[in-house]
Amino acid sequence: ILLGLLTLVVLATANTAPAPLDHCAAIAGKQWVSPLEARSCMHSFPVDPVVKENIIEVVNKTIAIHTSVNYQIQAPKPFDKARYTDVHEDLHKDLARISQQEYQSEFQFHLDLFHTFRRLNDGHCVVINYCYDSLYISYLPTPLVLLTGADGRQNVHVAPEAFAVASTEFGDEIEFWQDSLPGKLKGQLETLNGAEVIAINGQDPFVVVDANALVTGGYQSFGTRQNSFFSSYYRGSNGWLYQMGNFAQQVHPLTDVVKLTIRRINSTSIDIVTLPYRSRFGRASKNFTDSASYRANNCLATNETNGVDMYAVSHSTAQQHSEVPLPVAYFQQQPLISRKEARRHPMNVFIDALPLSDIDLPEVMQPSEPALNESYSVAQFYMLSDNTTGVLALGSFSAANFSAFQYSLLDGLVKLKSLGATQLLVDVTNNGGGFICIAHWLHRIIIGSRSTTEPQAGLDTTTRAGLLAQLIVQKIVKDGMDPDTLLYYNPTQWTNASNVPFTAETEWLEPLQKVSINGHEDVFSQRLGQECQPFDVEAPQKGFFKAKDVAIISNGRCASSCSLFSITMSKLEGVRTVVVGGKQDTPQQYCGIVGGQSTDFSTIDTEIKSVHLKNHTLAPPDLLANIVQGITWRLGYGINDPMEPEEWQDHAADINFPLTMETVNRPIAIWEAVAKEMFSIATPPPLLVQTFD
Repeated sequence: ILLGLLTLVVLATANTAPAPLDHCAAIAGKQWVSPLEARSCMHSFPVDPVVKENIIEVVNKTIAIHTSVNYQIQAPKPFDKARYTDVHEDLHKDLARISQQEYQSEFQFHLDLFHTFRRLNDGHCVVINYCYDSLYISYLPTPLVLLTGADGRQNVHVAPEAFAVASTEFGDEIEFWQDSLPGKLKGQLETLNGAEVIAINGQDPFVVVDANALVTGGYQSFGTRQNSFFSSYYRGSNGWLYQMGNFAQQVHPLTDVVKLTIRRINSTSIDIVTLPYRSRFGRASKNFTDSASYRANNCLATNETNGVDMYAVSHSTAQQHSEVPLPVAYFQQQPLISRKEARRHPMNVFIDALPLSDIDLPEVMQPSEPALNESYSVAQFYMLSDNTTGVLALGSFSAANFSAFQYSLLDGLVKLKSLGATQLLVDVTNNGGGFICIAHWLHRIIIGSRSTTEPQAGLDTTTRAGLLAQLIVQKIVKDGMDPDTLLYYNPTQWTNASNVPFTAETEWLEPLQKVSINGHEDVFSQRLGQECQPFDVEAPQKGFFKAKDVAIISNGRCASSCSLFSITMSKLEGVRTVVVGGKQDTPQQYCGIVGGQSTDFSTIDTEIKSVHLKNHTLAPPDLLANIVQGITWRLGYGINDPMEPEEWQDHAADINFPLTMETVNRPIAIWEAVAKEMFSIATPPPLLVQTFD
């Protein structure tokens, strides 16, 4: 009997498989984990073929509305040179490949899709998954900067403010990095401040910088993507904020450690330190207890993922819905804007898988004098100590209240003039765009009333006019399916090339413009004119500053509506442009990602559903996953070549201004140095003009 019982126990044990390890349960509830732990959780989910097929179908049918898809197969000049831009991505071809390819995990599938879109180098056209992107953000306590020495040579350094930023932002977690330092450096993380970086993982730092520039996406310009590697500042809606840069802040937990070879300040010896990345739970990530709740809370489509029929919801539901930001809003590089404001005032805004930073710029680096009282949100006005230079620090072209924003810009310029300002610096560092009409408004009031600002202070545009777009317009025009003028495809929203508004009966896409782009037949609408004037606020007849007395400065990361503003100011008015901190031997562009009007899948889905075309074979189905997709809906025509999109025309900065240990990430120091250089010369020095070879 005993032998029989033992046999049963052995058989029972043999037939009972050990429970699979739940990698997500192992990190549940933790604010900080290792990248390996986060990665193990993310890789633990197999591909669901139904969800994969759904994502591919939605993405494919939505990019049929994206204006640039055929241009991006091979970007036109000057963005056709791989060294600088490397824009040659055939989305439809790669989506067909991804559809057929097998993956070991859903995370692996998403990474392939994610990087396929990043190869566009287009911050309007993206696919971002809340399940994986910025769910855990990986950090280092050593953001890097590119500095120019007294001898004119450029070197990569640990940011001089690195420890102040990291110790404030990361709290007790800083001790993890303190303890990871070797030997005598243990606990001495602060001594790395300002250190020259001789090598990263045994390679010249710019080998790593350039490798990152090939995959970081966002901007066509190679120089701007280089600049993204380094830390920088910008003006947020509630204060001065700090961007860690691609080296010290990463969207996915894919890198475990980095080895830095450094020479610390006031040291003659070379130190080699290996620093681990640490992954922090994202601000928009939903708490979970195990794999099942991870999926349920972060990975499945929500009530906000897809669009709605705006005429099929109750008034109260519609009101509530209008006050909630779009699902893409967390990743838009602007303050959160309600659906209502976004619908009322068309937007052109950069989207990044890393959400807008909320890390504070150290107080000692912020402007010491308070901004003028006329400042509002992202728009802060200052008078420099020379008593002749006014500054508008403009972190975005969006703010919570459009009208208050508009008045603030006007009132701030009035105040600067009353204080004696005769010249103006506009700092648009890390400005991701926003309201299109704010870009037009700022151009108009700085320059005044003239042919370049009235009636059109921006760019003429066009939209892609495939069959589905044509059917939406026909439903609105012929069947009266948008009586409240809620939809973007409503003709009364737009004007023709002569700036004459379309009537409600106009099939405004026509006459269709058929073109061949990179060997692919495409079709666009007729040219569209201005969309903002007359402004709701009366603009003074006379401008506040002459164009020669205005300069626009940034780190090149000026996108979308920021590009619309900078391009018209530069190319139409002759305003000078400055990029700060760019690599000396790389051409610098003062802006990138022009577009004309950007939008997203859920907005387009709302247009489709509201005219009852959801069941059409060209309409994308509802998403099953918690994904956002961005696209360019309208594309601006060029200024120098008005027959081609401005997106693919040159925006060479007049000056690439070097940063030093004393000026880097210090707005006032940068403004004073740039003002001294820019306004002491009448025209840009020929040696500093950047062009593509």
